[in-house]
Amino acid sequence: MNVVDLKNKRITVMGLGLHGGGVGTVRFLSEVGAKITVTDLKSKEELASSLEKLKDLKNISYVFQQHRPEDFLGADMVIKNPSAPWNNKQIKLALENKIPVEIDSSLFFKLCKNPIIGVTGTKGKTTTATLIYEILRLARKNPIKVGIGQASVLDKLKDLKKDSTVVFELSSWRLSALGKNKISPETAVITNIYPDHLNYYKSMDEYITDKKNIFLYQKNENSCVINNDSELIKKFEGEIKSKLIKFSKNKISEGRAVYLDNGVIYFNDGMDEKNIIEISEIKIKGEHNLENIMAASAVSLAIGVKIEIIQKAIKEFSGIAHRLELVRELDGIKYINDTAATTPEAGISALKSFSEPIILIAGGSDKNLDMTEFSKIICKKVKGVVFLKGVATEKIIVEMKKIDNCLDTENLRIVESMEKAVELARSVAEKGDIILLSPGSASFGLFINEFDRGDKFKEVVKKLK
Repeated sequence: MNVVDLKNKRITVMGLGLHGGGVGTVRFLSEVGAKITVTDLKSKEELASSLEKLKDLKNISYVFQQHRPEDFLGADMVIKNPSAPWNNKQIKLALENKIPVEIDSSLFFKLCKNPIIGVTGTKGKTTTATLIYEILRLARKNPIKVGIGQASVLDKLKDLKKDSTVVFELSSWRLSALGKNKISPETAVITNIYPDHLNYYKSMDEYITDKKNIFLYQKNENSCVINNDSELIKKFEGEIKSKLIKFSKNKISEGRAVYLDNGVIYFNDGMDEKNIIEISEIKIKGEHNLENIMAASAVSLAIGVKIEIIQKAIKEFSGIAHRLELVRELDGIKYINDTAATTPEAGISALKSFSEPIILIAGGSDKNLDMTEFSKIICKKVKGVVFLKGVATEKIIVEMKKIDNCLDTENLRIVESMEKAVELARSVAEKGDIILLSPGSASFGLFINEFDRGDKFKEVVKKLK
């Protein structure tokens, strides 16, 4: 497919949304001359911020507060929001009538002529993808970031140059569309897989099936990087046709691998062992970030980046927003924003990253995940906790009450605003403590998304006197 193929095509965009992805898709399609209908269940007033960004475009029809069958049956192509299920009534209607349905990711892959590095995982994919980008930038490979954080996708096509390498963060939803089109990136990395989005998927097996699309359609000459410490991911080896590189917190003596040994990260190219970097030289905190660094190193080595460049990029890398981000230190108390911890495993990793006393801000809405282990480490590691209102919070508290000598579970505080959460956390914090926002839960209900939750935390903290 080429961009010119989209000119004058009737394209229905299902879901404009408020996070920027829909806006980027519409703008791209407008610029290539498509005839666009945007349909969204939200009202015009609710979508005002997104509509404002598109007010200069004239060739768009909007349908608010409904999805009309005719907008799907009368289209040459439908582009659905990544989070909309494939069994949605309108999507099924389009597919049954042989109308192609794409997601921004599948359309990008079809239109992009440059090599793509795809990064997926339940945790760590944003940090890993960002570090890969920084390594490639130092290596002068003219990288382009796609799908990382809230960045839109299709409008990045115009930024590509002949020598550009694409670094694409791929959620399970975006991978589902690649699977339907039998597409995988030339270089793939899977950071880890834990239970997630079980409010969307019927089972863990369905979630895993979508994740596997990152390597299922690779060619023999392509590369796939996997986490060798994950028993689940190790089971994929028999299905991976491309060149395999493993990463691990334990030494790997056979095959190509990046691993940790005695405080040093090494690369084994199958014949020789080479030192990449010592842990003491790494700025970002957290044992889980060592996995992200090893994954990014393995990908970079797979495409021929020199170790010296990888080492320099890692030394300079100080992390990214919303992931163990130091917002401020005031009165000897550090305020850390880890709002991207939307699963219990991510919350556990954050709590394990600090030796200082922690006042935790946690909880929120539920993705049908098990909160047992998160509750245990809260009882074990934190000095105090303030909860954000939601079903996940209720589940955590139920589990905490089963644990002997836990916090004062009869007087736990549940709040409905970030201002109140920070106020209560600060009231019990002392010099040397950390106030850590690491919810281990989703954000919908009180916040637009997890980034809005983190931004609210930062706004409140920066106003403290």
